[in-house]
Amino acid sequence: MQQEGEPTDQELIEKTLGGEPEAFEELVRRYTNRLYGLIYNMTANHEDTADLIQEVFTKAYHSLKGFRGDSSFSTWLHTIAVNKTINYLKWRGRRQHISLSELDSGAGSDSDLKSLVGGDDPSRQAYLKELQRRLNEAMLKLSPNHRAVVAMFDIQGMPHSEIAKVLGISEGTVRSRLFYAHRELQTYLRGFEP
Repeated sequence: MQQEGEPTDQELIEKTLGGEPEAFEELVRRYTNRLYGLIYNMTANHEDTADLIQEVFTKAYHSLKGFRGDSSFSTWLHTIAVNKTINYLKWRGRRQHISLSELDSGAGSDSDLKSLVGGDDPSRQAYLKELQRRLNEAMLKLSPNHRAVVAMFDIQGMPHSEIAKVLGISEGTVRSRLFYAHRELQTYLRGFEP
């Protein structure tokens, strides 16, 4: 994200369109980690994520002239990322692994998560390994659209309104998909306790 004193996204877009490709490199630097977290939590595969990140930024660069500013650049970029990833998942099929240890960087500051994963207790480590396996399986049972909403809301912490803009759906549909996805995840994880 933009740091104090750095140019805004709009300024970087204008510079890029004015023939300064290094301005687009700054946008890539600014958004790569966040998009990586989103795409990885949908694909569960590092190689696929790296390929999709490149495709997202390539499409964004070539489509930049068409960016009208009706939404923020971040929303526009996330829309490209989610659409590319959903299309990829539909084409490729579902994968087998989503890692709890590689959640979006925001999870690193979550004290509840730190207390859960901290420590060297062997029984805790066995519990976490089994929880990760079950979460992986549960997430992979969700449709790509439901997985996208869970990744954006629960992992990236995006508000309903932003998710609605990214996916081009109503906030009510976002809430409905989250409700359904959470219910499915709870059903699959029922009976699993530390």
